[in-house]
Amino acid sequence: MTTTTVDIGTLIDRTPGLHGGVLHISGKGVTVRRIVSWYKRGLAAEEIGDRIGNITLAEVYAALAYYHANVAEIEADIAHQAAEDQRLEKLDRSSTRSMA
Repeated sequence: MTTTTVDIGTLIDRTPGLHGGVLHISGKGVTVRRIVSWYKRGLAAEEIGDRIGNITLAEVYAALAYYHANVAEIEADIAHQAAEDQRLEKLDRSSTRSMA
């Protein structure tokens, strides 16, 4: 019987130009931020994997392990994305008003 060993360090990647260069599951494009956001809402790793559908349970756990080992980095990324979402929403509201 042949066993394949996976280096878990290969499951998380950062690709310039993909999602602004933030961490994601290698080859999948699902961000660590997205996985952590669902985790912080109370979803179990299995539920997160089921919702995304194209990632393995090992990839979900790799993202969560990275988060727990680098909380400040991922929390800063989450805060940056939330601020960007608010900026874009405000911009959208002001452009919608000017069109009315």
